[in-house]
Amino acid sequence: MRGSVDTDERPFVLIWEVTQACDLACEHCRANAQPGRHPDELTTEEGKSVLDAAARFDENQLVVLSGGDPCKRPDLTELVAYGDDLGLRMSLTPSGTSSLTGDAIEELSEAGLRRMALSIDGGDPEHHDAFRGEDGSFAETMRAAENARDANVPLQVNTTVCAETVGELPAIREVVSEIGAVLWSVFFLVPVGRGQLLDPISPERADRVMAWLAETADEEPFGVKTTEAPQYRRVKLQERDAGPEAGLKRRSGIVAGDGFAFVSHTGDIFPSGFLPKAAGNVRKDDLVDVYQNSDLFEGLRDRDTLSGKCGACEFRHVCGGSRSRAFAHTGDPLASDPLCPYEPEGYQGVSGD
Repeated sequence: MRGSVDTDERPFVLIWEVTQACDLACEHCRANAQPGRHPDELTTEEGKSVLDAAARFDENQLVVLSGGDPCKRPDLTELVAYGDDLGLRMSLTPSGTSSLTGDAIEELSEAGLRRMALSIDGGDPEHHDAFRGEDGSFAETMRAAENARDANVPLQVNTTVCAETVGELPAIREVVSEIGAVLWSVFFLVPVGRGQLLDPISPERADRVMAWLAETADEEPFGVKTTEAPQYRRVKLQERDAGPEAGLKRRSGIVAGDGFAFVSHTGDIFPSGFLPKAAGNVRKDDLVDVYQNSDLFEGLRDRDTLSGKCGACEFRHVCGGSRSRAFAHTGDPLASDPLCPYEPEGYQGVSGD
């Protein structure tokens, strides 16, 4: 159980990667996005079946349509409208390109889009465009933010934290505030896709960044969340001199397979887009059954099966470590998260464990 939602039964967040196609060449891209659509990506009708399954989790299920760039699919508005008719909370993570016009955002809003997430990885055009691999991307993103406000679509900002972007976080914070975003979602690098070519920050610096993010959350009107960094909850508790039992009184961290599920553009069912280990495929398997009953997902939801430091850690039920990063580094999704510097009291493990 994670707060008010029983994550043994349903995820907090279901992400469907509707396409790998994208006009950008971002350095961190998990999806290894390509210019054209994959010939085997889910069809409109297959995609609607994914949304039908999402509604079986809960009629108010949060569904995020991601990519690549979802705007590369001509049926995007139709899919948003279909999900909205089912009662789903439909959200979108488009790329900051010229295809994200004011008219397109207005159409999506009228179809029932509840939130749009834009990626900002630098506080100015120079830094953002270099990371995104496209001159003008920052300006297009700012234009999209303005169009979203005009269409009354709440904004979320996604930012990737790695060695190249960490120094930009204070400047990005200012941009998040200026554009009126309701949430800043900070992704800590997992070495998958093109992200394997980037350098992560050190575990010690990661803890310092998370302490700064906790201060930011207290000082700014927008919310702050982390992705693939559930240790943020441990850091916040320690900053307030509270133990793990205090964290259990509220919703604990979402990790891959536990409150989180991902459907790829070709239908594979993953615990997360950053943990590309398939437990089934929607073309032949029931999405709800895979989430609830597959060995992979059930194992990820049992924090007492974790190994190494994460398994010994008293914060494991409020944190759990990034299962995706553990898998990327060791091939074992139940291993310790190498981004975490915390040593559980009395723990004597193998060096680096």
